[in-house]
Amino acid sequence: MDGGGNENKVEDEDKQALAGLSSVPNPHRAKVQSYSQQLRGERKLHHRQGRKHSLDDIPASGGSRPLSSSDDDFSNYSLDEEEATLDLKPFTPLSEFVAAGSPAAAGSSSPGPGGGGGSGPGAGGKGEAIFKVPMRAAVHPGRPPCLELRPHPLRETQVGKFLRNIACTETQLWAGQESGVRFWRFDRIYDPGCGLGGKVRRGDEDAAPFDESASTSPTFCLMVDAANGLVWSGHKDGKIRSWKTDQYSAPAAAAAAAAGEQEVVDGGGGGQPPQQVDAAAAANAPFKEGLSWQAHKGPVLSMVMSSYGDLWSGSEGGVIKIWPWESIEKSLSLKSEEKRMAALLVERSAIDLRSQVTVNGNCSISSSDVKCLLSDNIRAKLWCAQSLTFSIWDARTKELLRVFNIDGQTENRVDGSGGGEKGQQQQQQQQQESSGHGGEEGGATPQIPPDTFLSAEEATSQARDSLTIEIDHNIWARHMQIVAKEALPAVPEKPEKPAKEGKGKSGNKKEKGQGFLQRSRNAIMGAADAVRRVATRGTNVFVDDSKKTEAIVMTADGMVWSGCTNGLIIQWDGNGNRVQDFNLLNGTAVQCFCTYGTRIYVGYVSGIIQMLDLEGHLLQMWVAHSNPVLKLAVGKGYVYSLASHGGIRGWNTLSPSPIDQILRSELAGKELTYTRKDQFRVLIGTWNVGQGRPSQEAMMAWLGSTASDVGIVVVGLQEVDMGAGFLAMSAAKETVGLEGSAIGQWWLDNIGKALGEGSVFERMGSRQLAGLLVSLWVRKNMRQHVGDVDAGAVPCGFGRAIGNKGGVGLRIRVRDRIMCFVNCHLAAHLEAVNRRNADFDHIYRNMVFGKPTIPNAAAAGVSSSSHTLKSDKNSGGGGGGGNNNNNGSSEDTKPELSDADMVVFFGDFNYRLFGISYDEARDFVSQRCFDWLRERDQLRAEMKAGRVFQGMHEANITFPPTYKFERNVPGLGGYDSGEKKRIPAWCDRVIFRDTRPGSATPSQCECSLECPVVSAVIQYEAVMEVTESDHKPVRCKFHIQVAHTDRSVRRQEFGEILKTNEKIQSLLEESRVVPETAISTNSIALQNQDTAILRIANKSAADKVVFRIYCEGQANFKDEGDEAEYHARGNHGFPRWLEVTPAAGIIKPDNSMEVSVHHEEFHTLEDLVDGIPQNWWCEDTRDKEVILVVVVQGSSSTEVTTHRVHVRHCLSANTLRADSKSGSRRGQKSDPRQQSGASAATNDSRSSQKP
Repeated sequence: MDGGGNENKVEDEDKQALAGLSSVPNPHRAKVQSYSQQLRGERKLHHRQGRKHSLDDIPASGGSRPLSSSDDDFSNYSLDEEEATLDLKPFTPLSEFVAAGSPAAAGSSSPGPGGGGGSGPGAGGKGEAIFKVPMRAAVHPGRPPCLELRPHPLRETQVGKFLRNIACTETQLWAGQESGVRFWRFDRIYDPGCGLGGKVRRGDEDAAPFDESASTSPTFCLMVDAANGLVWSGHKDGKIRSWKTDQYSAPAAAAAAAAGEQEVVDGGGGGQPPQQVDAAAAANAPFKEGLSWQAHKGPVLSMVMSSYGDLWSGSEGGVIKIWPWESIEKSLSLKSEEKRMAALLVERSAIDLRSQVTVNGNCSISSSDVKCLLSDNIRAKLWCAQSLTFSIWDARTKELLRVFNIDGQTENRVDGSGGGEKGQQQQQQQQQESSGHGGEEGGATPQIPPDTFLSAEEATSQARDSLTIEIDHNIWARHMQIVAKEALPAVPEKPEKPAKEGKGKSGNKKEKGQGFLQRSRNAIMGAADAVRRVATRGTNVFVDDSKKTEAIVMTADGMVWSGCTNGLIIQWDGNGNRVQDFNLLNGTAVQCFCTYGTRIYVGYVSGIIQMLDLEGHLLQMWVAHSNPVLKLAVGKGYVYSLASHGGIRGWNTLSPSPIDQILRSELAGKELTYTRKDQFRVLIGTWNVGQGRPSQEAMMAWLGSTASDVGIVVVGLQEVDMGAGFLAMSAAKETVGLEGSAIGQWWLDNIGKALGEGSVFERMGSRQLAGLLVSLWVRKNMRQHVGDVDAGAVPCGFGRAIGNKGGVGLRIRVRDRIMCFVNCHLAAHLEAVNRRNADFDHIYRNMVFGKPTIPNAAAAGVSSSSHTLKSDKNSGGGGGGGNNNNNGSSEDTKPELSDADMVVFFGDFNYRLFGISYDEARDFVSQRCFDWLRERDQLRAEMKAGRVFQGMHEANITFPPTYKFERNVPGLGGYDSGEKKRIPAWCDRVIFRDTRPGSATPSQCECSLECPVVSAVIQYEAVMEVTESDHKPVRCKFHIQVAHTDRSVRRQEFGEILKTNEKIQSLLEESRVVPETAISTNSIALQNQDTAILRIANKSAADKVVFRIYCEGQANFKDEGDEAEYHARGNHGFPRWLEVTPAAGIIKPDNSMEVSVHHEEFHTLEDLVDGIPQNWWCEDTRDKEVILVVVVQGSSSTEVTTHRVHVRHCLSANTLRADSKSGSRRGQKSDPRQQSGASAATNDSRSSQKP
């Protein structure tokens, strides 16, 4: 409350609240989290980071200034019948004035009324840009035209269906989701969606037609096996599943149904027999998985096929397993009734690499989760990327070649977490016993090397300090129980040595003494380590998140590229030596890579995609999505990008090219074809309730009586709950992500009663910060058009930390556009004009949105986001951004409010009347002479001077001042008549802006895709009959017109332009040209240990050749006349007896490449692998023939040419047996082969870096 005898007391509450915070940590910077970790499981207590909007700082392609990504990031909706009847009577908008920001107003040098001289915050300078209306266009000029395969769906429609990853086959795009998989066929990517009335889930109504699987556990990774027509998926439940790529298609089913035929539907792989089903029913039936087996105890985080066709998978705790292709192939051939046998066959063939490199409980590789697996088909190696380390394995022998850290330094790791999943299970059991709850996704816990240990006291102290920020004392006690349980088992003991002869007793005593000291030391180390691990799980305070590896990819020249959470991109050679690094978008986390020809595509957490060449030079950069880019995949002429909101876009692989400009021009010319317009009304209510609780009659008079014709209601309250104790508690709760109070919940319940919650309106979000509360309600018949509700809060009280003053906001996406509503309570007192201006500027610049309070919670409850100041945020932005401490510089980020299509500020702004006495003001009010009073309004004067609410509008005030009144005194006679006699003032206001430029009125600016939101105020008044507070409630009703894009129609137009435009067709034809190449032979014969040279020559004098070699299949011959029957290994892998080096590379113009084709004797000598006989999958002794396919394309050509080479292995008369000599020979041969691969990679790298 700002008036009465309590006003000074309230203003002094800042100091009292600060004193009450002695035991509460200050608001701190939230630690950066890997975005992929957030996808795997939400933490109970965390700080959400907002996304960075740095569009003004991003260079646009073609010299155009990039626009916000939000202009065409939304789904299309249309009015339904019920909403079409909404009362939209003709109205006369109230007159408005345009706030300062014009050159004349900004140039005013008059001092602020009542506030002294000088300009307020944000006046003039480069800060002006953040208040400008965001640019919008029918076609985004700042990025390549895109194919919108799946438009951005509303978050609320994706519960249980969020897409996590994508992968491309030759004819399909597959996506893994939380409930299975789905795929789009490339021949239908331009087809229209089903619409709201279609038989698809909400959020997919505008997506291109797709097929969806039966429900499964959430999909974490996808892998394509082109050789066998399979897509493999790894899941949260630890299973690996296969799916056939020739799944039943809806068009074929429809055609069969029309013909009255019966179609055969295959179950999806694994030898499952087809079932006779009705074709029409099958068209909508989900397809099913084929072969599946339990691969890991925890989730399958990454999968890859090696160059020899084996399937490698990684999970939590650094567990890596190999599934030999021979067992998978055998299982795929079994019938459906043998499904369980097929699964057992694969499960028992597993090779646990972590167990193999674990000796005496010490493991050579890190126990952190496997982030990415990468197959180096050039050198027959396999990379495993974990958060801070890499390991390189031989794909053929499964041997560990090297372990090194993110800085390229070789690590001789001694990790005592135990080997494989057995060690995981022991640790999980200990954690479950101590904590009393299951570890659904538990894994082996990382061990800290002894030389980095803190003392037990230091570790405990630091962990306790950090955990105090995140958890309460009860949770701390439970974690300390885990510490006690984990301390001793965590550190393995040295095995006791046998006693020497004649000194058995003394030797035993000595050994016992050393064992005791060692065990004591290990116990202390283990306790400190356990505390460190527990604290790290909660807060990540001990982990350098900025260096964590998020993605890894191999380029055509044999180089490996990795991306980190701080935006660093590192280039490695094939042996794991760090070549160079780049920081092209400092502080913004890299999320994913993909390559096409000689180009590298990088996806960032900020929604940006960069295109690089093989030297790391930036070719193009654009804002692809408004959310993080999760995955990139190349297929059928497009680079597809998946955003975290579930939207999928396709970017032409030829961009940048003249095709881009032709598409922009043609699409812009068809704007009217895909433009849709809608209109609705929004009611804004604001009230400083002075800690009171009004009657239901007052609530109805304020809101219920005027909400009959509106679709959205936003209510802002101030001083819901005040007092030093409550403010201190509120600040403490905010630091751990908690907000709300019982009184706040009372208000939400009673507002709902006044609006008819349940029958007419539905609450979609709310946010409370101390005494500030904002809530949003949507009419039920409009609910399907509103979503992506986010909330934010910015305190402006003492030290910018206490919430007695500040702002709370909600951001929504409605009918294709973003709208933000911010409820503010600014500094009080007549003379505090500059402080009020500064409060607005602070709120505007630092409002960061995250998920709001759960609407159906019993209390105002837990929010997933606490107030986090923009100044404390990394330049990378939300969900896993980087660290701007890398070079000490911090980019000036663009406020999130500046990117919205409509922004409404409302609340108790506390601006007063100046230059007038109490009696004069009362006289003017009683005579309703508001025009003269408005000239004395501080807010109006400050807005005209351009010092506050820059570029925003307010409707003409035609109601009496709303402050300050005696409680429960009706009429205008209720103004303060006490000792202080505060001058009446319009403290409670509603200020807004839409997408109209400058001072344009609704009649002067037609609603279009260039000006998509046009609003008009049709009601702006105070409810003077309500007397329960010293402020009067205010309400403002908007009539809003919105223009948006019909995504389905525009996708059709996009495809039609590509197919029919002659210039585009001509350019596409030119892009199909592949440089001429020559192959030295098409037939090679090898005997044991023979090596042949295959020469590939680039005949072009202008373009590079990118080539790769794979094995199309192998046939065995017993007799000379046998018919060849070729069988492909996993993903066209080579047989184990054949080495092809290098299997991929780049050939310069007028140059050639020599490829070594070598026969290597290879037998599995181990009788057992994990206790399972393995002799059955050894190579036989028959003659063998393989077909090698050399795939050739230009540096950026869209087509490829292929050459086939037959390689036959003929056994010699003195074939060696698989004895110890052959094993020795195999080991000796591995080194030259590795050196050969490294040499080829080095030469390619050296040549590619030349200008």
